[in-house]
Amino acid sequence: MFDKLKAIGNNLKQEVKVYRLVAKDSRTPKAAKFLLGLAVGYALLPFDIIPDFLPVIGHLDDAIIIPALVAFALRMIPKEVIDDCRIRANTA
Repeated sequence: MFDKLKAIGNNLKQEVKVYRLVAKDSRTPKAAKFLLGLAVGYALLPFDIIPDFLPVIGHLDDAIIIPALVAFALRMIPKEVIDDCRIRANTA
C-alpha cells in the first residue's frame, strides 16, 4: 500500500515538472498557458466555487475542475512540445 502511494506521489511530482516546463516553453499556446495557470491558481485559492465544508460536494469540485483545466490545456499543446518537456523533465 505504501509503495503504491509513493509511486503515485512520484508520478505526480514528475507530471508537475512536465507542466512547469510546458508552461515556460515558447511553443505552447497562450490559451494553454492560461488554463494551466488557472488550474494552479484554483488549487491554491483559499476559497472554492463550492465550499469545502459541504460533505463530498465541497471536495468534489476540486477533483473535477483542476483535472479538467489541465486536460483542456494539454489538448491545445502540440504533442512534440509535451514529449520534449517529458524528456527534459526525466533528465533533470
